[in-house]
Amino acid sequence: MDSKSAGAFWSFSPDQVIAFSKANPKDGLSDIEAQRRLRRFGKNVIQKKTRTGNFWLFLKQLDNPLIFILLTCVILSLILYDSSDALIILAIIAISCVLSFFQEKRALGAMEKLLHMIKIKTTVIRDSEVREVPVDHVVPGDLIQLGAGDMIPGDCYILECKDLFVDEAALTGETFLSEKSPGVLAADITISKRSNALFMGTHVVSGTAKVLVVRTGLETEFGEISGRLSKQPPETEFERGIRQFSFLLLKVTVVILISIFALNIYQQRPLMESLLFSLALAVGLTPQLLPAIISINLAKGAERMAKSKVIVKRLSSIEDLGSMDILCCDKTGTLTSGDIKLNGAYDLSGSSSQKVSLLAYLNAHFQTGYSNPIDKAILQFSSPDINQWIKLDEIPYSFHRKRLSILLKNGSESWIVTKGAFEQVLSLCTKAETAEGKEVDITMCSNELKRLYEEYSGKGFRIIGISYRLEKDLRTIDTEDDCGMTFAGFLIFSDTPKPHVYENIEELRKLGIGLRIITGDSKQAAIHLARVLKIPEGSILTGTEMLKMSDRALVGQVKQKCIFAEIEPNQKEQIVLALKNAGHVVGYLGDGINDVTALHSADVSIAVDTGADVAKDVADIVLLEKDLSVLQKGVKSGRVTFANTLKYIFMAASANFGNMFSMAGVSLFIDFLPLLPKQILLTNLMEDLPEMMIATDHVDEERVQSPLKCDIAFIRKFMITFGLISSLFDYATFGMLIWLNASVEEFRTGWFVESVVSAALIVLIARTFRPFYQSHPSRGLMLAVFSVIAFTFILPYTLLAPYLGFTPLPMRLNIFVFVLIILYALAVEWAKKRFLLRWLAEAGKAPETV
Repeated sequence: MDSKSAGAFWSFSPDQVIAFSKANPKDGLSDIEAQRRLRRFGKNVIQKKTRTGNFWLFLKQLDNPLIFILLTCVILSLILYDSSDALIILAIIAISCVLSFFQEKRALGAMEKLLHMIKIKTTVIRDSEVREVPVDHVVPGDLIQLGAGDMIPGDCYILECKDLFVDEAALTGETFLSEKSPGVLAADITISKRSNALFMGTHVVSGTAKVLVVRTGLETEFGEISGRLSKQPPETEFERGIRQFSFLLLKVTVVILISIFALNIYQQRPLMESLLFSLALAVGLTPQLLPAIISINLAKGAERMAKSKVIVKRLSSIEDLGSMDILCCDKTGTLTSGDIKLNGAYDLSGSSSQKVSLLAYLNAHFQTGYSNPIDKAILQFSSPDINQWIKLDEIPYSFHRKRLSILLKNGSESWIVTKGAFEQVLSLCTKAETAEGKEVDITMCSNELKRLYEEYSGKGFRIIGISYRLEKDLRTIDTEDDCGMTFAGFLIFSDTPKPHVYENIEELRKLGIGLRIITGDSKQAAIHLARVLKIPEGSILTGTEMLKMSDRALVGQVKQKCIFAEIEPNQKEQIVLALKNAGHVVGYLGDGINDVTALHSADVSIAVDTGADVAKDVADIVLLEKDLSVLQKGVKSGRVTFANTLKYIFMAASANFGNMFSMAGVSLFIDFLPLLPKQILLTNLMEDLPEMMIATDHVDEERVQSPLKCDIAFIRKFMITFGLISSLFDYATFGMLIWLNASVEEFRTGWFVESVVSAALIVLIARTFRPFYQSHPSRGLMLAVFSVIAFTFILPYTLLAPYLGFTPLPMRLNIFVFVLIILYALAVEWAKKRFLLRWLAEAGKAPETV
């Protein structure tokens, strides 16, 4: 069997497809055969496995143009210049790459473990048993059972289906659902018209099916065109800011370095030494570690969030979560317990009815579509004897029809039993059955039924309608048959609010996140919810009212409204887009197939592990518990990660910008290189060590109390202000060294010590907006900072010093350097306070917004 040779399998008959696939249409593949095919065809994934072995991961650390140029110069230096210097530079580059390698390896390992926790599964028949297997273990020849909300696990041939509608927008671009049915089609028919086939990358919206997998992985239609379909995710505001900042710093660095190189040549310094010096500066001054440190920081943040039962699928979504200021969610399971209870089955007069209870039980027991808490509650309410009832056919629940119909046989009679949203079921009925068993015209009691509906809805209950129709010799039904029904009664369900739900909402508000509740329940139920949550009743907008609004008017309304009731699935996306157009960063928490479009549109898409497969597939973040308190912890963890990422940017910006000015200026006044290339690279390595530990750092409580933004204007001003302060003290160091008649080796050693130690101390100052002594860094960061400081002071006195071009400093120079470092730290602390006060006064912002 070769799945590629299947060709236009939609043009085959069922027997041809079964024979070609060597499938068993009754019992499915055996476990042994499935394992054999998995080895032959490989895992059912679209992305080709990337080389993530240790060797390739280490080579990735060298994937930097500046490193390549520097390595080339090292080779030339070995041949033409100083082999000992070249070897030392090579060793420093290797140490830097090894450190980055181990950090990234640990981060990748953590992410793989987290993603394994949310594997999507599919229902497969193997060895005559129905079981769930991971989608990536599906093989050609597998028999799959599909229902509403399921992802299509490969290119499949439909053997059986019932009222099957599939969303193929990801593949065809069509917004309308595709209706599917068995049959044989022409080989040259377009993909959008292949009604007997299902394709990977799409999902079931309603109905059921039994299908045979023909192709998997890269051999599917989606796999073959994945290069055209799989676009890079839209760049977030944070990613765009980082890219712009990096390019700005890189361009300025290139201009200054060319000037320094030209100046060195003009002063007739050795060409090779000048070239190595300039290139080493390029490596030291450009933020080449910025992507790696951000990735490590985000991976560490994802690991931290997992401890709060929040699994991150897309790392960059952590920044979006930290920026989120609006959260949209449904009511059931989020604000309420989700443990729906059937309080009673009632007839037209509001009295308990055994018949209504029986009809509801029959409908819930025999339905085979989307599993839902409503049916579970019905089945737990009573256990009537239904042995004499036989199921003949079914119209599965759909979010468009909002009802589910079952065709049953009892003796010689056929019954159509329909349950669904009260108003939809009522609209199907021409008659109603009284408590005495008499049928009356529906118009005689519709007003009373609507009054009861509003009364119970106003008390927070959810109402489901039940209707039926008797037929003679009816064997099948379709979507046109559930009409002319008799209204039997209604079911009343309750779903109590979760404990402390009001406190959870208040906590989100304190975090700067406004809650928008989107529900399909009635306006009366929404009013009851508003009372429970202490929300003004005027803050409710219904789906019917939305239909009468323009997009512009809706943008104005979503700013004022907190609860959206009687909302259709497509209106959820409209609400999300309107909130985004109003300038908000919007998160959407959903777990059903009717949430998919809204999840796609949100800045942060959040699903629940128990939700529909398609929702988990779309989501950036998956909660292991559907609870606002879990999300609160996730938001705080996300903001901690975002804040730590910004710390590195502040430090890198100020240090790099200051070093550029210092290096450019001092070259005009001295007739030797202020630092040797190997010393520059060592300085860069030593300054990076503490910054690699920022991912472990604590974050001040006030920094997680409001949404965070990547404010490039703030970063630019911070870079210029503190870069100039850094340069000022560099020049003071140069002047002091020249005034004290330091030798060339002492000059270089003094500047190396001052530069590394001051950069290490600034990590402790720039990491917080508080006075540094009021904010406690993590143990790992403290250890890294003081280890670097100790090593820097000791290095000139070790046996390595002569090879690195360093020499022990006289006591007077050590004291002078130490005093300058202390003065520099105090100046930065003073300037930080003044800078923040001035900036925040100009921008009208609080410290936690930057």
